[in-house]
This record gives sequence, C-alpha cells and structure tokens, in this order.
Amino acid sequence: MAYTLIDGKATAAEIKEQIAEDVKNIIASGGKQPHLAAVLVGHDGGSETYVKNKVIACEQCGFKSTLIRYEDDVTEEELLACVDDLNNNDDVDGFIVQLPLPNHIDEQKIIMAIDYRKDVDGFHPVNVGRMAIGLPCFISATPLGTLTLLQHYNIKTSGKKCVILGRSNIVGKPMAQLMMQKQLGDATVTVCHSHSATLREECRDADIIIAAIGRPNFVTSDMVKDGAVVIDVGTTRVPDATKKRGFRLNGDVNFDEVAPKCSFITPVPGGVGPMTICSLMKNTLSAGKKEIYK
Repeated sequence: MAYTLIDGKATAAEIKEQIAEDVKNIIASGGKQPHLAAVLVGHDGGSETYVKNKVIACEQCGFKSTLIRYEDDVTEEELLACVDDLNNNDDVDGFIVQLPLPNHIDEQKIIMAIDYRKDVDGFHPVNVGRMAIGLPCFISATPLGTLTLLQHYNIKTSGKKCVILGRSNIVGKPMAQLMMQKQLGDATVTVCHSHSATLREECRDADIIIAAIGRPNFVTSDMVKDGAVVIDVGTTRVPDATKKRGFRLNGDVNFDEVAPKCSFITPVPGGVGPMTICSLMKNTLSAGKKEIYK
C-alpha cells in the first residue's frame, strides 16, 4: 500500500508564517508584541534542544522571547519566586517551565503556581479541566499539534476507532480527551498502556493509532491493520556512533515495517515534533491577543 507521509515540518512552517503575518498586523495597528518566556533548569540534552528550538520559533513568529536559566541545584523556593515574578510581569503574555525538573522539586507544585492565564503549556488544572468539558483553554502543545496535523491532512476522525498508547498527563490523557470530543476528534477512543492485557488486539482493530508510550520501535507491523493512520509521538535518544551528536531520535513506531501498511504515517523526526513547538506559538499568540482569558 502506498502511504502518505505526514510532514510536520512543512505544516509547522506554514502555520508559523501565518502567525508572523498576524503579529505584523498587531504591531502595525499599535498592539503589543507577544512575549513568551521559558524557564530552563539544569542541562538535560532534550530540554536544551527543545528550548533552543522554541527561541528560534519565537524569532520566526516575530515574538519577543526570554530564557531564564537555573542550575540543577536551584531550590523549590527560588523557582516558585521566579514563577511568581513571571505571573506578575505584565509584559510576559505566556511562559513555560521546561519539564522534567530535578527530583528535589515538586513538578506539580510548580505547575499549580503558574497563572493559568499565562499557562501556554496547558498543564495547569484549570486549563486541563476546561479542555475536558470543551471550554476555551490553552491545550497542551503535543496533543494540539497532533490534532492540527490530522485536520491539515483532512484525515477523517469522526466515528473512527482511535487507540492511544500511553496515559501521561502531557500527551496520552489530553489526546484522548481531544479525540473523543464531539466538535474535535469525535472518535471512539481506547487508551492503552504497558499493562493493558489486550494492547495488541486493540491496536490491530484501530483506524488511528497515536503512539506516545516512550519505547523505541514498540509498534510493529503485526499490530497495525492495513490502511491505518499512525501518528508517532515518541522521541527517544538512541546511541548512534554514525551521527555527529552520538545519538539519533527514535520513534515509538518501527517505521520501516509499519509504513507500508498505512494510509498516513508521521516520521520521527519531522512529524509531531515541529508541530509541538508550533502549537506553543499558537497558544502564545492567543495569550497575547487575550482570546481565551480576557
């Protein structure tokens, strides 16, 4: 079967161009330049790359961006004080505290301290709750990016069986909420995880598989039916001596053997990843325009 490769990089570039145009118009009419701040603790390789890409995306979209760095030994009190400063900084429209955080810091406590009106990551319980009942909110970036890709490629989701692999607060749970909502995915949703007894059977029956389980090459061809749509959210760094950086990014899907069975499939890298950053830009623009919270 000939499959269509879902190009997240090209889709994200198109959306960022639209955002940049919007920002130009806002500034030309005397409005304020949107401002995104990011707080980065320590030197986790994945986080460093992700935050660097966010800074580049801000430039492309015409946003002002601020990066605040702390070492691994920052105290919880210092980090909470930083969050409080950003909450009260009228020039900052939205901000993120890059996860994961060091073990001595309570991530949930930090998330709860963020003003939900500036929570462009969409992790605060107010935004999560509003999303669950279909109210306007900041939707976390990876699920929003995935949904945007499905819509961009006119992939029919209404009435389809969608299996989500993974139940994290960042991807799995919000993805399930979006895919089952009538005005959005309108799909029949099953959430599987590493302890699901019928995981393979569920996948084989799915029209759409969204893999966010964090295990390289977990999804194999015997788990996918002919004509399925496969969205790979996984990005695990796998050592690779042939690469300049010493590693390669590996998805949750064994692409080479699964792709021939699909109607649509995302690559890793270049699939959902660029859309995650693009969605963060969309949320920041909404925050700057006060579209969701006046």
